[in-house]
Amino acid sequence: MRYQRAFALFCLLALGLPSSGRPTSASASQAQVVDRIVARVEDDVIALSEMRELGAYQELVEDRAEPDERLIQELIEQWAIRNEAQAAQFPQPSEAEVERQLQQVRARFPGEEAFAKKLSTLGLTLEALRAIVKQQIYLTSYIDYRFRPTVDVDDNAIAKYYSETLAPALTAKQQTVPPLDSVSLQIRELLITKAVSERVTSWLDETKARLKIENELAAKPAVTESKP
Repeated sequence: MRYQRAFALFCLLALGLPSSGRPTSASASQAQVVDRIVARVEDDVIALSEMRELGAYQELVEDRAEPDERLIQELIEQWAIRNEAQAAQFPQPSEAEVERQLQQVRARFPGEEAFAKKLSTLGLTLEALRAIVKQQIYLTSYIDYRFRPTVDVDDNAIAKYYSETLAPALTAKQQTVPPLDSVSLQIRELLITKAVSERVTSWLDETKARLKIENELAAKPAVTESKP
C-alpha cells in the first residue's frame, strides 16, 4: 500500500478472518475457489478469499485490480499497520464516517440498481463492502495520526514547488497559472501527502523486514470446483 492510494481508498483495505475483524464474501462466479492460505504473517494468515476480495474492492472503486502478488503485499502491509494501530488502541471510525464513505462509493454509479449489480458481479455483499470501508477509514486515519505530525512544510517549500513544478507544468499545457496565494493550501497538502508517503514506505519496509512473512502464493496453484 502506498499513502496516496490509501487516502484515495486504501486500498484497499484490510480484509480477513473474523477474529481480526476483517470481512469475507462469497464468490459470484460459477466456479468457486476453494479457500487456502496464500501468506503467513507472524502467527496470522492471509487467505485466498481475502486476496480475491481486495481485488474485487479495487475493481469497484478503481475499475481495475492489481496483480495477485501486489494484492498479497498490500494485505501484508495492512496487517502491519492494523497490528500497530490496535496495539495503540486507536479508535474505530464512527458509523457516520463509514456511511459518508459508502455514499461516495455509491456515487460512482448512476443508480442503486447499477451499484447492486456491480457488487453482485464482483461477489461483494453490502455487508462486506461496509466492513472494508470501515477498515479503510481506520487504517488511513491511523496513518495520518501516526505520521502527519512528523511533517513540516514551510512557505519556502511551497514557493519552490509552485515556481519549479506547478507553474512550468501549467505553462507547458498553455493553461493559466493561478497566483501562488490561491493554490498555496493545495500545494501544502500535496507536499505533506508526499512526505508522509515517504515515511510510511520507509516504516513499512523496516517493519516487514522484522516480521516473519511466508508468501505461499507461488508454491500452490489455486484449486477450483464447479458448482452443480
